[in-house]
Amino acid sequence: MRKTAYILPVIAVAAVIGLLSVFIVDEREKVLVLQFSKIIDVKEEPGLGFKIPFIQQVVRYDDRILSRDVDPLEVTPLDDRRLVVDAFARYRISDVRRFREAVGDGGIPFAENRLDSILRSRTREVLGSVSSNDILSSDRATLMLRIRNAAITEARELGIEVVDVRLKRTDLPSQNLDATFARMRAEREREAADEIARGNEAAQRVRAQADRTQVELVSDARRQAEITRGEADARSNAVFNEAFGADAEFFEFYRSLDAYRVALQGNNSSIVMSPNSDFFQYFNDVGGPVAGASVSANAAEEAADPAGSEDAEGAAQQDAPASDSAQSDAANDASANDASANDNGAAVQ
Repeated sequence: MRKTAYILPVIAVAAVIGLLSVFIVDEREKVLVLQFSKIIDVKEEPGLGFKIPFIQQVVRYDDRILSRDVDPLEVTPLDDRRLVVDAFARYRISDVRRFREAVGDGGIPFAENRLDSILRSRTREVLGSVSSNDILSSDRATLMLRIRNAAITEARELGIEVVDVRLKRTDLPSQNLDATFARMRAEREREAADEIARGNEAAQRVRAQADRTQVELVSDARRQAEITRGEADARSNAVFNEAFGADAEFFEFYRSLDAYRVALQGNNSSIVMSPNSDFFQYFNDVGGPVAGASVSANAAEEAADPAGSEDAEGAAQQDAPASDSAQSDAANDASANDASANDNGAAVQ
């Protein structure tokens, strides 16, 4: 009974010491065995490990790929157009011994701060060597690869392997947004003004061509009209001459009526002319006042001297050709009077 009382505590202490001496290495971890802060052993393979209780301790580090978001930083490309870049990195602890020696008891948080400094400096260096258009273009993947390659060398001193670096977002600083938008609006307005100017120039060319075509068509139409009008006037004059040659007295009478129609049209036509004017010769009698007076004088002379009348008849027969020419002259004078009558009628209107 007394032996059992001593054995049970010994067994319990031995079990506790045994449990404290054994540790399990997970496949997602890497383990360091430290003795008084000195690295005694490194366990990277999954399984069981052993240590000296109360003297040695186990430090575990994640062996998976970790992610680290870098705080947004402002970079200045070659064209002095400042940009705000937001990046993140993928990394893993490749050398646990070197990692422990580099960061000490700080662990992963301290290593991530060191990694942030490396990424920020390399990002500024790479993006500062190109223009903002390159950063915003398809060359962005090449730039990210350059940043990763530049950070790998420095991160290897920490026992860290940089797997990838990505630029999540590239924006303009808030204080530059208004100026950038104003510049973009000015560029678009300039392009719109150029388009409007080109459109107005094209419209002016079209209008000028249309005006030229119009002038050419109108000129050609007027030329054809003048030709047609001249031909019609020629035919009209030919008809008038033919009619005048057929019956000069009727033609004179017809032209006088036409002059009356033109001059006396309307309800309020007034003409101030001499009553003895040739324009009114057909308002008195058929022969006109002058012809009537001549007939009366001839009749009186024949009654007074019959012989003289016979002589007068002979003289009249001899003067027939002269009277014909006089009649032609009278017809021409009648045409001139008709033209003047037309002019007077137009003046009255």
